[in-house]
Parts: sequence; C-alpha cells; structure tokens
Amino acid sequence: MRWGCHLPRASWGSGLGRTPQTPDEHIPFLIYWNWPLKGVRPCGPIRAFVRHYGSSGSSADHASAPGRHGQLFRSISAAEAIQRHRRNLAEWFSRLPREERQFGPTFALDTVHVDPVIRESTPDELLRPSTELAPGPQQPLACLPPLALSQLFDPDACGRRVQTVVLYGTVGTGKSTLVRKMVLDWCYGRLPAFELLIPFSCEDLSSLSPSPASLYQLVTQRYTPLKEVLPLMAAAGSRLLFVLHGLERLNLDFRLAGTGLCSDPEEPGPPAAIMVNLLRKYMLPEASILVTTRPSAIGRIPSKYVGRYGEICGFSDTNLQKLYFQLRLNQPDCGYGAGGARVSATPAQMDSLVQMLSRNLEGHHQIAAACFLPSYCWLVCATLHFLHAPTPAGQTLTSIYTSFLRLNFSGETLDSADPSNLSLMAYAARTMGKLAYEGVSARKTYFSEEDVRGCLEAGIKTEKEFQLLHIFRRDALRFFLAPCVEPGHLGTFVFTVPAMQEYLAALYIVLGLHKTTLQRVGKEVTELVGRVGEDVSLVLGIVAKLLPLRILPLIFNLLKVVPRVFGRMFSKSQETVAQAMVLEMFREEDYYNDDVLDQMGASILGVEGPRRHPNEPPEDEVFELFPMFMGGLLSAHNRAVLAQLGCPIKNLDALENAQAIRKKLGKLGQQVLPPSELLDHLFFHYEFQNQRFSAEVLSSLRQLNLAGVRMTPLKCTVVAAVLGSGRHALDEVNLASCQLDPAGLRTLMPVFLRARKLGLQLNSLGPEACKDLRDLLLHDQCQITTLRLSNNPLTAAGVALLMEGLAGNTSLTHLSLLHTDLGDKGLELLAAQLDHNKQLQELNVAYNGAGDTAALALAKAAREHPSLELLHLYFNELSSEGRQVLRDLEGTAEGRARVVASLTEGTAVSEYWSVILSEVQRNLNSWDPARVRRHLELLLRDLEDSRAATLNPWRKAQLLRVEGEVKALLEQLGGPAS
Repeated sequence: MRWGCHLPRASWGSGLGRTPQTPDEHIPFLIYWNWPLKGVRPCGPIRAFVRHYGSSGSSADHASAPGRHGQLFRSISAAEAIQRHRRNLAEWFSRLPREERQFGPTFALDTVHVDPVIRESTPDELLRPSTELAPGPQQPLACLPPLALSQLFDPDACGRRVQTVVLYGTVGTGKSTLVRKMVLDWCYGRLPAFELLIPFSCEDLSSLSPSPASLYQLVTQRYTPLKEVLPLMAAAGSRLLFVLHGLERLNLDFRLAGTGLCSDPEEPGPPAAIMVNLLRKYMLPEASILVTTRPSAIGRIPSKYVGRYGEICGFSDTNLQKLYFQLRLNQPDCGYGAGGARVSATPAQMDSLVQMLSRNLEGHHQIAAACFLPSYCWLVCATLHFLHAPTPAGQTLTSIYTSFLRLNFSGETLDSADPSNLSLMAYAARTMGKLAYEGVSARKTYFSEEDVRGCLEAGIKTEKEFQLLHIFRRDALRFFLAPCVEPGHLGTFVFTVPAMQEYLAALYIVLGLHKTTLQRVGKEVTELVGRVGEDVSLVLGIVAKLLPLRILPLIFNLLKVVPRVFGRMFSKSQETVAQAMVLEMFREEDYYNDDVLDQMGASILGVEGPRRHPNEPPEDEVFELFPMFMGGLLSAHNRAVLAQLGCPIKNLDALENAQAIRKKLGKLGQQVLPPSELLDHLFFHYEFQNQRFSAEVLSSLRQLNLAGVRMTPLKCTVVAAVLGSGRHALDEVNLASCQLDPAGLRTLMPVFLRARKLGLQLNSLGPEACKDLRDLLLHDQCQITTLRLSNNPLTAAGVALLMEGLAGNTSLTHLSLLHTDLGDKGLELLAAQLDHNKQLQELNVAYNGAGDTAALALAKAAREHPSLELLHLYFNELSSEGRQVLRDLEGTAEGRARVVASLTEGTAVSEYWSVILSEVQRNLNSWDPARVRRHLELLLRDLEDSRAATLNPWRKAQLLRVEGEVKALLEQLGGPAS
C-alpha cells in the first residue's frame, strides 16, 4: 500500500409533489432519491452556495430572488406553481445519503462544492481513437479555456445560439454533482437565464412501463405543481431548460424509421421517442437542453443536434483538490464516537491534517493524479475522517470502500442495449479484480500495458464481448487505473488508489472468481462426465426396457450422481479464500511494519522527513489490507451493498468461508504476534463484524501486548469493539507508550475490566485521566491485581483521585507510581490514606522528587499497613541521613513492609538491586539524564562506602559487581563515572 468527490448519481423518480415517506438509514441512496417529495417549504432558511472556481451565475445574478420569473409567468397561479416547484426540487436535491452524514450534522453539500474543470471539445475530438491505455498523464488536446456552468449556453465561436449541450465524463468525474449544483442554483435564484428547469433521470425514464405517455404527462407525473404552467411551456422558448441526466440509460433511435416525428407535447408515445424529438428540436424547438452521459454513449445523439460538447475533466488543478479537502475536512462533526465517548478532532488537528495532505499533494504526484477524479477526493476525505474523527457505530474501512463504489456504480449497467443487463461493477470485479489479485500474488503494484490487456481480454471470443470491453475501457477504466507518474516507472499503470487494488483483489477472491488449476480442470471434467453420462444414461434406459436387468437402474442413478459429486469436489473455493487470507495476514516479513491504519494514514498524508533516494533499492510491497478487506466483505452489511452492485455473495457461501477461515486462524492464530501485527489481527475481526466468530477465534488470547502502538481514537474503538464483549479474563494488558488520553481510557474501559495486569506506562496521562482510573477501580467487575502507571505526570491531584479508587477496591495488590511527579504532597497524601486499602502488597513511588520528611511518613504508614510487603523509595531527593533513618526504621520490627531506598542494606548489597537497575535501564532514554546521573553517583558512593566498611570478601565481590553495573549505566549517559 503505497500512498493511500463525488456525490451519488441523481435519480429522480416519479411523484415529486406528493407526501414523502420516511427514509430508512440502510436503504440505498439511489432508491432513497426515487421516493416522492412533498411540496412544502424546507425548514430553515435556504442555504447559499459558497462559490468556488466555476459559478452558475454572475454576481449580479446572485441578487436575483427566487420569486422573480421574468415576463412569462406573471400570473399569480403560475408564479406560485414555479415557487412550489423550486422548493420541492431544493428539498429533494439537498437530501444527503448516509455516506455523507459521517462528516457531521452541519455538513451540507451546498457549502463545500468545488466545480470540476469542464473543457469544451469538438466532434472531431470525439472521433479520435480512444487513448484509455495511453501511458503518461492525460493532457487536454485543445487549448480552449475551461467553461463555467454559466457559460454552457453562451453563443459558440461562430456566434450561433447554443440550445443543446452534452456534458460527458468517465465514472467518477462529477457529472451528478454538476447536475445537482445546477438544479440547486436554479432553485436559489442563481440561474436567471432560465425561468423553468425540468430535470429528468434517464434511469427513471428507462424503467417506465411500455404504455405511452406524452411529454406533459411525464412532467406532471414527476412535478405535480407544474400542472398550472403546462400551457405556457411552449411559449417559454430558451428560458425553459430540460436536464437529461445519464443518457447512457436510454436506447435512442434517431432514424425516422425507428422514431417518427412528433411535435405535439401532448401526444403520447414511448419516453425514448419523446426524448428523441426533444433533442431533434422538433418538439418545443426553442427549449434549452442539457444532457449528461458517459463517453461511450455520446454517439447516440447525432452531432448535428448538439450545439456544444463539454468534457468534465475533474480536478486537473491541484489547487482545486486542496480547496475541496479544506472545505470537507474542516466541517464540525458530532464529536462522539461509536461508544459515546467524546473524541472529536479539534480544529487545530484538522488544520494539521489539511496541511500535511496539501504538502503530500505537492510532493507526491501520484496522489495528485488520483485526486484528478473528484470521487477519489471524496474517498480520501472519508478515509481521513474514519482515521481521525469520531467513528460512527458499525463503520469499517471496508464499508467505506463498498459505499464509495455504491455511490459511483449503483444501478450502472455496462450497456443498456445488452439483454444480459450486466452490472458495470460485476464486470470490473471480474477484470480489474483479476489484475489486482495477480498483482497481490506477485507482490507488485506497477503493471505494464501487456498486463492490463491480458486481464481485460482474457476469455473474450465474440464480437459482443469485445463491444462490452470497449465500453468499459471508455467509461470506467480510468476510474480504476492511472498512468504512473513516479520516476523510474513511467509507462506503467497503477491502481488509482493503492488500497483499491487490495480491495478489488479481495472482492475477486470472495466472489469465487479466482479458480485454481485443479478447479478449472475439475470443471471441465465435470462437464465432460455430465455429457457422457447423459448419453450412457440414454442408452441404458433403452436397454433396460428390452432386458430385465436389475443392475441397470442402479447404474443409471449412479451416472446422475457422478457429475454432482465431481462438481462439489472441485468447485469449493472456501479453502482458497481462507488460505489466501491467513497466509497474507501472518507473513513474517511484515511483522515489524507499522499497523495497517498507520500505513494508510501515512500513504495519504505522506511521511514527514527526508524522502528515499530514487537510486535506493525499493522496499518490498506490503498488502496487509488485503486480508482485512476479505474479512470485511463477508460481513452482512457489505454483502447487502455488494448485492445492489450486482456482486452477490450467498449467505451459505459466507458461512462456509467463515468456517474455513476459523479453522485456519485456529491453527496459525495461536502464535505470539508483535504489537503492530496483533492490532492488525484485531482490526481484521473489527472489519469482519461478527462477534461470535471473534469470540471463538480469540478465546485463547490471554495477553494483549500493544506496547508502542499509537492508540488513536479509532484503534481504541477497534480494540474495545473486538475484545470488550469477551468473557474470559486477560492475564495482561500492556499499553505502555501508546499515546493514550482520557478519551481512549474511557473507550477501552470494557477491555480493562477483563484485565488482571494493566500497564499504562509512558502515556502522558495527567490528573484528568485519574478520574477514569478511579472509576475503573471502583467498578464492581474490576479484577485488576497489578496497575502500572509509571512515567505519567499524575501529580498529587491525580493521586488524590486514585486513593478514592483504592479505598473502594478489593482486587489491586501491586501499584506502580514510579516517576509520576508526586512530590512531597503526593507522598503525604499516600501516607495519610494508605490504611483505607487493606489488600495492597507492593507500592512503587520511586523517582518522585520527594524529600526526607514525606518519604519517612510514607515508610511509617507502610510499616503499619496490614498487607503491604514492599515500598520503593529510591531515586527520591533523600539525604544520607534520610536514607540512614529509613534503614534504621526497617530494622525495628520483623514481618513489616520492606523499604527499598538504596542499592545497599548496611554493608551488604540489597536483594532488590537488580530491580532498581533494570528499572533505570528501561527508562534511561526517557528520564532527565542529569538527574539520573546525580542519583546514580549517590548510589555509587553508597556502594563504595559499604565496600570500605565490610571485611567480608563475598560481600566485597558482590558490591564490586553492582558498582560495575552502575558505572556502565553512567557511561551510557555520556561519560565516565566521577
């Protein structure tokens, strides 16, 4: 994975102006748009667009109020009908799909719109050979300036009036966004050139029954308020605008023999025939028409009926990409994650993300080439929002990519004229999935033209198949593949987003499209046995009638069973799915990489610091998202969305795949994994979204070691979602040096309640975090026996809260507060309230800057504690006299707590000397070097004094050995011991 917008396609159904139904969260967006819309004023004021790059109207146009309708619709009834029509359209086109609501409750499309570049083209350009596989960046062939929406119907270069405009673009370039923008501009009074705008979805028109209907009937069925103005439409002239969105859905026949002439808008006829006569300018000849289509369908309208062609080129300017990201990512969000904890990213954090992304766009040209498509800008924003903002409940990385494909491909067929009605996404899964999987298998991300052609043309034999391939190349190939612009790889192709390669490879496997050699041979054998069996069965049937042999019916039935047995033996692909997933998940060469979430963030935002020199050998390609996507695609939600895209995964197949994966994980998942790989394993279960499956596979997990993993809010959510509902106890949870914050502690609370040992060292946790730790200790399900909080700035205020938790806790026996900035006040608090807890056995308050008085008070309290056995006080600001008093105190009684304040006990070495020095060794790089040196020199002086005071040669040898260890630590700090 190397470095790693578009809005849903408009689909306006019948019934605008009738009572709406309440949309369901899980209903596909295209169906959601097809529901009726009531004709009432939307709540709140009409929102204005923020104008960026292209604009549908000039500054003078913006002042035009929606209620001004020129000279045509001056009657009160007509004006009110137009106003109701505006309100209905505004409400309809302002509705957001579920995928957009993740950006926050205040997010609105009209506040973040950035117009893609529209380049005027000519019919001669459209006749040029297709260059969909041309290496190198695609540059516009003409030097014409880009067009704004307000310029689409301006006179052409010869001064002729333009009445019909055709906008075309590949999947993902933003055709639906432009249509939505234009319609909303008209609704808000920013298109004064048109008094009436009527949008049609060609998908809707193509799905109508064969019964004929007139143009007026088509209009009133969809926009009821316009019944009042139908008689005036013929006189509206060019101030009437028809928008035909998605022309590739309609099969138009401009031959007179196929579609007769008709100029009467009240004459019933097939919808396609009505659209043909509109485009011929034979019906309502003065009306303006805007058509959007995919490139493969441009030729369905003869060029003589088109006044201007415009190619939607996406965000060819990096500044447009930056503006899009800035507007998207700076939206305020809900501020609450899946578990209800407040984990909202601050404006400063989002600004930092935007700045890092901008720098990566400037320095990493491949991501800029990908964001040429507005749809991929949406995907980048959605991924960053997933990684850094509150995560909606149930949202996964796989669901983001699946939703992204739904927004771009839902309902899309490869060719509307093809009787098979083949889904465009299903075709992409078969062809692009094959290329992606071969790349993952060969550990490569760069593909030659021969590689691409080999996957696209594999198995094509008929003219119809070649025609479908040609349509796919023109309409969708650029969506998946982009020419590589990296030095050293020019002339090759890469997947537009690296993670998309892994997603498509996973989809290719999960759909069962990958067949092994044995499966292919088995299929042929099965077909052969079936054909031979039919012939033999026919002969045996005749013989059985002539000869009364009892064995013949048995043979007859066996021949029927053989093909089915062969089919079952060779067609099972579940083992293939499980084997591919587990082998990729447990690759030992990937064990010490960053976790997949950090890899994805770095691929989008870039890696801060010097870049690798081009002459250095390339690093091995990593495909750790591949098994995550395989698990995610088997979840129920993603399977439902894939079914809408024409890529169904049967429930039985999903169940068998899950069982095969469980067996493989049961064999290989027992090994101890490095922290980053363990998080990847948990992330796989999070993507799979099957708690029962995860509970069975992870039932043997006893130690959760994520030390050193940067625990972002998302990672905390992942760990809590996967492990929080388990029943068995975790022997140890190690989250040392994980950059945890109080919000992360609250998210991980269900996991902490299962832990016996909990390590939270080196996390910069302050007094605020102690509130959550107090609640944890007071929880009735808490079973923690060891709590390590060393190297966190808890301070005395935090200890006061911890003592409240200790007073009501019955499980904790070992507490480490090493280097937690307690000072004298903190130790005095401990001394005063230590007797409130009766179970504590070991307390470590070393290196806290406490003086003699506070240390002695705590030591006395420890000696009187009924269960405390060991108290660590070394590396505090103790004088020689103070250390001597502590040694004297320890010798006053037997059976009380041992106090460790030095490496020596009288003239002998302390039995805890290795504990002290190992603690120093572990923290040598994080503690203040000058302060540590001073303490080590004091300990060294104690050792030398004890050695001089004893005559026992064995003790002298032990003291010399420990002196050597101390001197070695002093040398590591930079310089010999004094």
